[in-house]
Amino acid sequence: MSSPYTIRWGILVFTKDILLDPATRDVSDIKHTVTAAASSSSVDRAKEFLQKCGCSPDASAYGSYEELVKDENVDIVYVATPHSHHYQNTMLCLEAGKHVLCEKAFTTNAVQAKKLIETAKAKSLFLMEAVWTRFFPLSFEIRKIITEGGLGGVHRVIVDNSFGDNMEEKYGTKDRMINMDLAGGALLDLGIYSLTWLFQTLYHTLPPQSRQPPKVISAVTPYHLTGADEMTSMILTFPTAPGPSPTGLSTHPAHGIALTNLRVATDPDHQKSSGPAIKIQGTKGEIQVGGPAFRPMQWKLIPNTKDPALKDKKVEEHNNYPIPGHGMFWEADECARCVRDGKLESEVMGWDESVAIMEVMDQVRQQGGIKYPEKIETLQYPIAL
Repeated sequence: MSSPYTIRWGILVFTKDILLDPATRDVSDIKHTVTAAASSSSVDRAKEFLQKCGCSPDASAYGSYEELVKDENVDIVYVATPHSHHYQNTMLCLEAGKHVLCEKAFTTNAVQAKKLIETAKAKSLFLMEAVWTRFFPLSFEIRKIITEGGLGGVHRVIVDNSFGDNMEEKYGTKDRMINMDLAGGALLDLGIYSLTWLFQTLYHTLPPQSRQPPKVISAVTPYHLTGADEMTSMILTFPTAPGPSPTGLSTHPAHGIALTNLRVATDPDHQKSSGPAIKIQGTKGEIQVGGPAFRPMQWKLIPNTKDPALKDKKVEEHNNYPIPGHGMFWEADECARCVRDGKLESEVMGWDESVAIMEVMDQVRQQGGIKYPEKIETLQYPIAL
């Protein structure tokens, strides 16, 4: 057996379990090592992270991001700074010749996302938006059911990803969740997961040539202390959806309903009493996925027993989807394999999809009157934030 491919990570803002032994998830072809970490506030914070995560004593700690991207022992950089800083930080890495895994939301707007992709392509560098949920075995299984016709024609998907916080008490006016200077608000922080489920079920499950951007209708309620969105509701109409059309036409549309809220919760009692966070509805039945939408671990398939072929089918419960650790390693595995194989983008979380989702969020913000400061929406690089 050949040795696993080892990818060397540099970390901007710290992650939880990238170094968890790949064998715990039956992975043997790749391996991760953290060779450098940086904190924009102090080198001591970077040193503390490297010690706590059990990194090699040879790993380097830096007190600035500019120093880290010059490190020749770093192959790829994980960017997990606030949304407002993604464009500047990712561009810094790409200009230095580093591959990048950048947290979602990818950027503050679609124009920035396109510019990063253009830069990565020109420099032949791998770039991916870090949507960890897309890489869970559960997500792969559900997408497979849809693409193989297990739900028939899919016509509607409903997703809610909401927290139930006393906003004034918890967030005040400075917390990153509601700080407009940091692109705060429910949409980019929580709503991205609701949109992720719409896109991975209604868009990604189609052949690439059949994928079309959705039409968007939305409603936004701003937080009275800062103007960031605290409640956002979106209805997306996808012109082409997976599965056969009931009308005999070659295609059919589907509605995706994406909800997010900082003041009321998807799961108020934290016991899942309120039911599934995600409902994927097709002509042959419904898939229900238990929340939270960003880290689900169980789902069920409810058959449409009005269909004569399904009248004797029972509900299928699928509860055996454990996550050994936090779960961020699966997307890291994807990065390693793509870099190893010379790919510039992932087939699971491709550039076109990142841009399409950013374009939806741009439309939502425009419809709701949510505008971030120019300094975090600009294409100008570099600028100090």
